[in-house]
Amino acid sequence: MQDNCQALYNIPTDLEDFDALVSQASRESPPASFFQLEQSSTRTAKLAIDQGERLIEVEFPPLPADVLDSEDVSAYDVAKANLRLALDFGKYFSVEHEMETAILVPDEAELDIALEDMQNNRPYPNLQINALLRKESDASGDQVREKGQLGFMEFLFGGNAGEVQPIPGTKLYIIITASAQELPDVEKLYEETRDDDATICFYNMKLDILRGDLGAPAFPPKDLQDRFLSRVKPVYYLRTRQYSRSVSKPPFILNYQGCLFRTYPGEFQTLLDTGTGEYRRVKSNKIRPALGEFKEELTQALVTDGLIDEEGKVLGFLRTGYKTTTWWEEEREDASLEWRM
Repeated sequence: MQDNCQALYNIPTDLEDFDALVSQASRESPPASFFQLEQSSTRTAKLAIDQGERLIEVEFPPLPADVLDSEDVSAYDVAKANLRLALDFGKYFSVEHEMETAILVPDEAELDIALEDMQNNRPYPNLQINALLRKESDASGDQVREKGQLGFMEFLFGGNAGEVQPIPGTKLYIIITASAQELPDVEKLYEETRDDDATICFYNMKLDILRGDLGAPAFPPKDLQDRFLSRVKPVYYLRTRQYSRSVSKPPFILNYQGCLFRTYPGEFQTLLDTGTGEYRRVKSNKIRPALGEFKEELTQALVTDGLIDEEGKVLGFLRTGYKTTTWWEEEREDASLEWRM
């Protein structure tokens, strides 16, 4: 698979021509299939790790858009899809590069759910599925956990108790299905594995949404964003957004959508969905645009295309309101802006 990736994307094996690689990545198009997505996300993650990145993010829709929008799809279905994708992602590192890799779910209760279709927690060589919070220390990291170890009453009333316990020898931790409450635990894992030169990958965690929950009652404080989360590097990022706009002629409501796309080490691309199954690049940014900026870039593309009329400042203000950013995107006093890099 490594050779296929290099042939497909023309990656300089010695990385001497890094500027050319940045230019190439900045022109890359969104994947046409999950197979291509898998190739691209593993390639960019490996490149970022080789460049010394220790906090990385991989984010994309885990299921096709029509499936995700279906009322029949549950959080369980999405979690299962993310686990399957994370297994393929982790297999690339554990098998192709012989890197000790661990996929971590939040706690032992969710670990039992993750293992319900498996014989044990080691599906591939050098790859294990485990819990971020564990009750019992596994000093060697080699223990094979059989499914169903967690008792039924423990599952109901005490399954999520435990402590952060790094797995000795692990070089890549892939965090999946965690909520905002577990983010401080991920920070603790990072602090305890810094001397091990380990990388932590936030895999389809929807960090943008979790960041927005910080500071609310019963949630971690906002300073977690500036202290820790702002340092997470989006190495493969594909987030789609849908909008609607009233217009003065039929059909009077214009629905449009686009995506913010980035493959490391390229720029952040604002892409407009043309409605033909393809995207058109609207703008490329060296720094990550805030959500309001991204929407405005898409809207201006529609103005240029003549699909909507340019608005005056007053009407534009009434439509968008005063705030077009979330709190963590604002340039606050002493705020970290590393999240834009």
